[in-house]
Amino acid sequence: MATATLLLPARSRFPAAPLPDDVAKALGRAERSSVDGGERAQLQRHFQLQPAQWPVAALTRQLDVGDAGDAIWLRADPANVVPDMQGARMMGHGDTLRPDAEDVAQLLPALQPLFAGFGFILDAPVPSRWYLRLPPGTTLPDFHSPDDVLGDDLFPHLPDGDAGRRWRALLTEAQVVLHTHDWNQQRVADGKRAINSLWFWGGGALPQSVHTAHAQVRSREALLQALAKAAGLQADNEQQVDALVDLRQLRSLDQLGNDAIRPLLSALQRGELRRLVLDFEDGVRFEIDKGQRWRFWKKPLQLHDA
Repeated sequence: MATATLLLPARSRFPAAPLPDDVAKALGRAERSSVDGGERAQLQRHFQLQPAQWPVAALTRQLDVGDAGDAIWLRADPANVVPDMQGARMMGHGDTLRPDAEDVAQLLPALQPLFAGFGFILDAPVPSRWYLRLPPGTTLPDFHSPDDVLGDDLFPHLPDGDAGRRWRALLTEAQVVLHTHDWNQQRVADGKRAINSLWFWGGGALPQSVHTAHAQVRSREALLQALAKAAGLQADNEQQVDALVDLRQLRSLDQLGNDAIRPLLSALQRGELRRLVLDFEDGVRFEIDKGQRWRFWKKPLQLHDA
C-alpha cells in the first residue's frame, strides 16, 4: 500500500470556513506536527540535494534545455516594478506577466550586450524563465526568491555588501534599457504589464545528486518537475506508489476538503492507501492513517485551529 502526500499552500491562503465533517474528524484524530515554514523549507522536506544548496536556476535549466552541466547559472526573470513613495515595488514576474516568444525576440537583444561585457550569456529558452550563464568560479551573493519580493519594496531584497554591488548596478542598468524600450509601449497598449525589470535569483551549479523518498511526483510547477527529474523519477505514471501531489495552487476550502482530501480518506478506509500526509507551506503537517478511526474521543479540528 502506498502513501499519498499532498503539498499544500499555507493555511492562511484558505478562508476561515468549516471543512466537511468527515475531514474535520480526520484532522482531529491525525498526528500533528509543526516544522519550518516557507516554500523552500517545504520542498526541502521532500528533496535532499548534495551539496546542500538550492540552485533553482541550474535545476530548471536542466529541465528546460538539458545543458546545465558544470556551469554556474542564475535566473534573470522578467519582472514588472512600479515606483511608489518608498522606492519601487515588484508587481509581477515570470509567468504572471504572460511573456511570449515575441517579448524574448524584442527585449533580449537589447539586454545581452550589457551582460556580455562581464562574460555572462543571457538567453531565454522559455519566455517566462530567463537565464544567465556565468563563468566557472563566479561567486554569487544571496538572492531572494521573486515570490518573497512580489508586492514588496525592492530595496530590502537587493543583494547587499560588496558581493551584491555588481548585481545592484546590473539591475539598475537593465531597468534603464527596458524602461526606454519601445516594445514595452506595445505591451501596455495590449493590456499587459511592461517588462521593465529583471530579477536575479536561484544561482548555483547543478547538484551532484538529488534524493527523495517519493516514487512519483505530480506537479505542473517547473522547479518541482526539475527536482523530480534530477531524482530520476518518472512523472505522472498511474501505478500505486508513494506519490507527492502538488496542490499549492488551491485556494478553495471546498476543493481542498471535498475534491482533494475526501477521496483519499475513502481510499484509506478501503485499504487502498496506507497513509495520507497533508504538508502545508506554513509548516503544519497532518499524518492520517486508518487506525486513527479508533480515536473517537478526539474532537473534530478545523484547518485554522491546528
